[in-house]
Amino acid sequence: MASQSQVLVEEKSSVGILTLNRPKQLNALCFNMISRLLQLFLAYEEDPSVKLVILKGQGRAFCAGGDVPPVVNNMVQGKWRLGADFFRDQYTLNYVMATYSKPQVSILNGIVMGAGAGASIHGRFRIATENTVFAMPETALGLFPDVGASYFLSRLPGFFGEYVGLTGARLDGAEMLACGLATHFVPSSRLTALEADLCKVGTSDPSFVSTILDAYTQHPHLKQNSLYHRQYIACFININLQLLDVIDRCFSKRTMEEIISALERDATQELDDWILTTIRALKKSSPSSLKISLRSIREGRLQGVGHCLIREYRMVCHVMKGDISKDFVEGCRAILIDKDRNPKWEPRRLEDVKDSMVDQYFERVEGEEGWEDIKFPPRNNLPASSIAANL
Repeated sequence: MASQSQVLVEEKSSVGILTLNRPKQLNALCFNMISRLLQLFLAYEEDPSVKLVILKGQGRAFCAGGDVPPVVNNMVQGKWRLGADFFRDQYTLNYVMATYSKPQVSILNGIVMGAGAGASIHGRFRIATENTVFAMPETALGLFPDVGASYFLSRLPGFFGEYVGLTGARLDGAEMLACGLATHFVPSSRLTALEADLCKVGTSDPSFVSTILDAYTQHPHLKQNSLYHRQYIACFININLQLLDVIDRCFSKRTMEEIISALERDATQELDDWILTTIRALKKSSPSSLKISLRSIREGRLQGVGHCLIREYRMVCHVMKGDISKDFVEGCRAILIDKDRNPKWEPRRLEDVKDSMVDQYFERVEGEEGWEDIKFPPRNNLPASSIAANL
């Protein structure tokens, strides 16, 4: 079966090792892969001989996201429910990972974006390397940071999650460790030895796994232009501020319009490349996506992972239907298919995206026979609160 070749399975001692195996597609998760991963995770949880699950990717990516083109094709053909089925299974996998009773170690040695974040960040241990590149680029596609991102982004320090989720900014492995998205940083040259030691663990006690990971982890130097290093020279008040302070000040604003206005005020005082790049990224993104993404992350601050995924499923079903906006089809056309990188958003201005329009994304899908809120499999173990502490 294709799903079996696309997810390689190896069992060593008491460890299940799963490798995403679509390297030419940067291990983008297709429907068959998601179904296979869900099947394997549930089976391993019931198997007393399996103490630990390792998830990694073949090639230069862990996972660059979901396999979007088939979903968009279904939408264009009026088969939006098939796209909804894809996201339902994906969010169920995210929920199982977030509530998993055994340690999951995700080795993020390459690109980690979108669905790849959902398949890793919810797990107990996330290993970054010097090759790691993380991003949530959904607003540039007319979507929103999903796969439970409203849960894990909202729990990053300050308002860094809003910045990452709204702008699609890329983080390297050191920055992932600094903000809490990664739990450990291990040089890629040490991964083979680390995996061999993990296969000797013989227990599901996460403290034993943590001890092994701690022995390999390093504290990498942040690059000079990292947000965690750079000083923002605010000449007009004659002090230096960390860019993180600027992010907190601007991205804590209540609305998207206020966030952009705050950034523009800073840009007029001091022409900083980072601020200008951030403003450009926001203005290139779908206005509808920006507004629903901001509200989603804000609501996620007060919700558990299950509630976040249920809400995100409602949102994505409205995106799939395309009744409120067709920006997702247009964004995928411009970025992934035609690649002209010139999407025609509708509405095209933030001020034209009214609150009543945003509200619709958060409501149940009415008038569709057979549609219902996502229902997750019963879980005997619910360590979601411990995941929040890790982030």
